[in-house]
Amino acid sequence: MRIERINPGGLAQPSGFSHAVRATGGLVFLAGQTALDQEGSIVGATVVQQFERALGNLLAALHAAGGGPGDLASLTVYVLDIDDYRARSQEIREIWRRLVGREFPAMAVVGVSRLWDARALVEVQGMAVVSS
Repeated sequence: MRIERINPGGLAQPSGFSHAVRATGGLVFLAGQTALDQEGSIVGATVVQQFERALGNLLAALHAAGGGPGDLASLTVYVLDIDDYRARSQEIREIWRRLVGREFPAMAVVGVSRLWDARALVEVQGMAVVSS
């Protein structure tokens, strides 16, 4: 088995993780992504704004690993305020449809007390199956 770590130039420079890891056999493990811009600063004041950027970052890492939204097999969403996330679920669903489509991977939403970056409200992490 071969492992390739992928860190695309359009994302903030990773520190202590890789944005994506491709394994022979087509598995791509996607690091948790927050709403970091290319310079490494959190952008967006709401969970909806941050979700859009975080999901976009995850998809950018997946694209760099040779995959696309339809290749997502699993996605975990970590969020500071589940009630706020649920209250904005329609807006989040619209972002999902625009960026990913109407198909969903296996998913979970997990409430957490804090994320690595103190300004982050949401983080998404996933796994994809990409044709080699």
